[in-house]
Order: sequence, then C-alpha cells, then structure tokens
Amino acid sequence: MKQTVYTASPESQQIHVWTLHASGEMTLVQVVDAPGQVQPMVISPDKRFLYVGVRPEFRVIAYRITPDDGSLTEAGVAPLPGSPTHISTDRKGRFLFSASYNAANVAVISLENDGLPGETVDVVEGLEGCHSANISPDNRTLWTPALKQDRICLFTLSDDGKLVAQNPAEVNTVEGAGPRHIVFHPNQQYAYCVNELNSSVDVWELRDPHGKIECVQTLDIMPPGFSDTRWAADIHITPDGRHLYACDRTASIITVFSVSEDGSVLSIEGYQPTETQPRGFNVDHSGKYLIAVGQKSHHAAVYKINGEQGLLEEKGRYAVGQGPMWVVVNAH
Repeated sequence: MKQTVYTASPESQQIHVWTLHASGEMTLVQVVDAPGQVQPMVISPDKRFLYVGVRPEFRVIAYRITPDDGSLTEAGVAPLPGSPTHISTDRKGRFLFSASYNAANVAVISLENDGLPGETVDVVEGLEGCHSANISPDNRTLWTPALKQDRICLFTLSDDGKLVAQNPAEVNTVEGAGPRHIVFHPNQQYAYCVNELNSSVDVWELRDPHGKIECVQTLDIMPPGFSDTRWAADIHITPDGRHLYACDRTASIITVFSVSEDGSVLSIEGYQPTETQPRGFNVDHSGKYLIAVGQKSHHAAVYKINGEQGLLEEKGRYAVGQGPMWVVVNAH
C-alpha cells in the first residue's frame, strides 16, 4: 500500500505532498502554490481527487491525484457561500459539504460524474459557529456542530442532496462546551465529538432502535491541574477503532485514549507533547502512524502508534509551509 500525506499551509498558500513510507519516514514529492489561503481538505471516496477549501475568495478547488506518486494537478473549481472552515463528502462521492463558522451555514455542493465540484444544491443557515459537517457511516445523517450554540444539528441527506432536519433535529452538549469535530467508530454505533471551549470529548451512542442519540461519557482531554485557556482542535480514530486521539492548541498536546471493544468507553492512556499549536492531525490508513502539524512551529511531526495503549513515539519532523492547519492521508 502506497500512502501520500497532504498538508495545507494557509499563510504561505501552499500544499505540501509527501510520500509516507512503511518505516514512518516522509519524502517530499511536490509543493503546490495555491491561489489563496488553503485550509480544509478532503480526499474523494474514489481517491481520485483532493478537494481544498480556499479563502478569502470562498471556493473549493479540485486537484486530480496522480496514482503513482500522489502529486496534484488542478482540475476544477466552484464557489462556496461562505468561508470554508471544514469540508467533507458523502460516502458515495456525490456531494461535498462545506461548513462555515463565519457565515453560520452548511452548504451542499454537487460533485458531477467526473468528480468535479458543481452547483450549490442546498444551504442551511443559522448554525452559529458551524465548525464541521460529518456524514454518518450509513450515509444518511449529517452531523453538524454549531459551536456557539452548544448543539449538534442532525440532517437527513436526501437523494438529491437536500438537507432535511431530523426529529429530534439536534442534540445538545453541556453549556460552554463548543462542539467542533466528530469521528465515528468503525462499528457505526458510536460517535466521538471534541469540544473546543472546554477541551473535552463526548461519546454519543447511536444504536437505540428508536433513533435516540445519547451522550454516554464525557472525558477531559487536559492533564490534571491544567489551568490555562482551553482550546481543543481535532479528533481522529484508528481504522481498527482501538485508539482515539484529540489535541489542544494551548497546551500543544495530543491526548491518547484507548477505546473499549464495543466503542462505548474511552480511557486516557497519556498526553503527547507535539508541535506548537496543533490545529490539525490525522492517522494513516494502516493505523501505524499519526501525523500532526503545528500552526506556530511550521512543521509536521510523524509519530508511530505503539502497543495496546496506542502511545505515540516521534519518528521525524519536517518543515512545511507557514501556519499549517490541515492534514489528510491517501492510500493508493
């Protein structure tokens, strides 16, 4: 399996393309100079395209991925109805979702048969602090955190790309949590949400036969005695569902969790110091490596995921662009 790592650095308007070797070493393949501040990225389900959200002219750019080395060629562009904070796709590659914190909306963009972004199909307004759009494993429900409202809005994705509010239309976090990013357990029965403002992770149970969604656990991601401002950012789970990771930018740490076999219980295993102000990270497709970027260090670090606890061992650091914010990994 070949793997390619992409890092987005908005301050220098660059995408760095890296080969991730089986040893954990990375070698640079390409530096793409983008037409704007590149921030959120997502790879198409068929692995043919890298979609990138750009500001200040709000657009999504589709880059065609060269199968051999993962290098990028610009293939298409489409406007967005708000500054892209987070982008994702549905699991069939028919629609792209763009969440906008500043515009307080989530938009659905059609992906044409050739994979290129097209028209805006739907826009839902009034989601204050909208920070991500996360499609459920069954491709039916879009989980959309509204950070400033301490709620996660739930929409059914229709066949034509329209978003229909479910009943209930939302679940609520505790006051002041600030829900931000979400990942799902491979068994499709649990979702994990990192909360920015109180630096916690909520475990949401999805398996109720009547569709009820319940928060069954909340864990603080900060070390005991931490008293500074809390500023959590990102969350990811290993492909086998055994290890979960969440980061905080003030403390510049990645918190390591083990996950119970059924996905219902998290246990803190440790705290890994990492790059300064870690805005984004990701786990590779083998589940052996984690790659994190520091907004203030302008570097990417590669960690080996070790043992039953999933603790992290640094394997190398690499200079990237200025102010890196996003990491995605493609397997091809």
